[in-house]
Amino acid sequence: MAKKMIIDSTLQTKALRIDKQLCQAYGAPFRYFGSKDALSQMVSSILSHRTKNATTKKAYTKLKETFPTWEAVRDAPVNEIQQCITLSTYSEVKAQRIKDALRIISDANFGRLSLDFLKEMSVSDARAWVEKIPGVGVKTSAAILNFSNLRMPALVVDTHHHRVAQRLGIIPPKCSLDKGAALLEAYLPSDWDSQRVYDSHQAYMRHGQKACHHYHPDCKNCIISDQCDFFNNNH
Repeated sequence: MAKKMIIDSTLQTKALRIDKQLCQAYGAPFRYFGSKDALSQMVSSILSHRTKNATTKKAYTKLKETFPTWEAVRDAPVNEIQQCITLSTYSEVKAQRIKDALRIISDANFGRLSLDFLKEMSVSDARAWVEKIPGVGVKTSAAILNFSNLRMPALVVDTHHHRVAQRLGIIPPKCSLDKGAALLEAYLPSDWDSQRVYDSHQAYMRHGQKACHHYHPDCKNCIISDQCDFFNNNH
């Protein structure tokens, strides 16, 4: 059995207070950007690794236009899959990962290609199951559960979200994305539903995109600078 993460209650209080401020500032609740089934979301998420959203969408659309079903993708030669997703970064790697992932799911599900059964699991068990698939890490597993029509309360943490959290001091300055995601998810109240968890990710992410930029953060106009370790240590 996995050990329960010990969290700092002071940092948790700070994280949730800022979460509320950012959600109010950016207009939560946020509308979900999509409603793919979990299997389709998995493929889209694999394609999105180190790739811009617009490019991911084009690659995904081309793949769907070329192959009528995910079974057809599973059974297709890797080079044909790669030709469809060539716009995506590392397309040769992703083509093999998509094919392998579909095969693994099919083999585990008596030939049926679906991840709908994850809905019957706890979030932690569902994430553990999909993370056994090569190419599916912490961020992807959360996206499969939360962004898809499963709408399960798994927290997605991208680089923007992670950067904001580090600068605020609610996660360690040098922790990995996976470690930071685990800490941030542990801060969330257990009774939050999928929408509220999605809002948390969206609020932190949008702040990272609009104000807390990687190279030149707009600290002067930041609405939470008074609570930011980075700001207080550099101004």
